[in-house]
Amino acid sequence: MNQLVEERIYCPFCGEPISVLIDCSVPEQEYIEDCQVCCKPIDFMVAVDESGNPNVVVSGENDSY
Repeated sequence: MNQLVEERIYCPFCGEPISVLIDCSVPEQEYIEDCQVCCKPIDFMVAVDESGNPNVVVSGENDSY
């Protein structure tokens, strides 16, 4: 069973849509990934629900959730 899910998010800095892969085998995770367009660091908070669907919240480096 493939636990990688492609999600489309919008960079909080440049506003461009980017596709990211989310590992749904980890129920809760927080990490930083650089934007593929403007290269600024995006904070990711991911929570996977009981059905295996990820809820992805992104923010800028100094933004609060």
